[in-house]
Amino acid sequence: MPPAANTLNTIPRWLILMGLLTAIGPLAIDMYLPAFPAIVEGLGTTQGEVERTLASYLLGLAFAQVFYGPLADRYGRKPPLMLGLAIYMIAAIGCCFSANITQLTYWRIAQAFGGAAGIVVPRAVIRDNFETRDASKALSLLMLVMGVTPILAPLIGGQVLLFGSWRGIFAIMAVCSGALFVAVAFTMRETLAPERVTPLRLSLIGRNYLALSRHKQFLCYTLAGGLGSAGMFAYISGSPRVFIEVLGVDPKYFGLLFGVNAAALIIASQVSAKLLSRHTPETLLRIAQKSLVVMTLAGLILTLAGVINLTLLMICLMGFMASQGFVNPNAAALALSEQGHRLGVASAMMGTLQMLCGAASGLAVSAWQSPTPLPLTGILAICAFGSWLFGRIALKAA
Repeated sequence: MPPAANTLNTIPRWLILMGLLTAIGPLAIDMYLPAFPAIVEGLGTTQGEVERTLASYLLGLAFAQVFYGPLADRYGRKPPLMLGLAIYMIAAIGCCFSANITQLTYWRIAQAFGGAAGIVVPRAVIRDNFETRDASKALSLLMLVMGVTPILAPLIGGQVLLFGSWRGIFAIMAVCSGALFVAVAFTMRETLAPERVTPLRLSLIGRNYLALSRHKQFLCYTLAGGLGSAGMFAYISGSPRVFIEVLGVDPKYFGLLFGVNAAALIIASQVSAKLLSRHTPETLLRIAQKSLVVMTLAGLILTLAGVINLTLLMICLMGFMASQGFVNPNAAALALSEQGHRLGVASAMMGTLQMLCGAASGLAVSAWQSPTPLPLTGILAICAFGSWLFGRIALKAA
């Protein structure tokens, strides 16, 4: 990996590697979704038990990030990444050979503890190499990966089921993580400067996390991005019911609608990266958060008025996703801009808070039962307003 750079004019190879590492966490979330019925039959269990393997993975992914931050600040970025990939690969093999649902659940939790490294460390590596504006550009490129992975992963999983069993899906995860392990081992250079090494002492780790929780800008920018991401989790959890059951969309077209909204996120994140050449991250974040609120509020009002339909909902959802394509990378870059002396810990705390926000919103939209799209549009509006509020506080404190 090259030494720290000041500008991002071309996409370096190490950034592509960081993008691939970022994808392994979402890959393990979405790739085995089409295999749920096959797992139920193969392990002689229930749909609820299989769904709990996903919930276990998400919780593990949220809390495991807390551990990788201090490790990345003490031992550098490369060793924790290799450790995480090794754990992920071993756990994927364990999932592949699980004999019952209990074993699968435990291996999924272990897999989450490995996948968390791919969320925490790449953000720290980007901030090691770039200042705030170029870090926003680089994080926008990671948004491209995060947007494409949830679309492609279920499709890949479905294709695997055409030729083999659900166990083959976890075998592919093991192969992918093994390939990334080799790539990190032989191509990645350490980016943590020696003067930024932080001793691995519990008291110091505790002080760093406590200081971050009291750092107004960091916390507010993190929650601004986290609540925006929470809206995306609400959309992922609630959109199948709203599209198929409430609006009567044929299930075979659901993937198309899902892809259109994902495309809005991907395109907007890349437009954000281009605009950063002429505008500051603060400016783009301010405008995008206003758009976030307007689009979700429109969806909520249309739902309450009883006039919402598929076309109007799609317009509101595409507006929300496009706005989030601006909010997430810029909020993340701004949150980390003053944390150079503890980037690993800061990236870990950011990931944990954002994942918890996402889990909470997903549970809320699932628990809120209604024959209308209100649970989805309501939770989206709440998340958007929270994102705007915390963004406003952070920008004022700057």
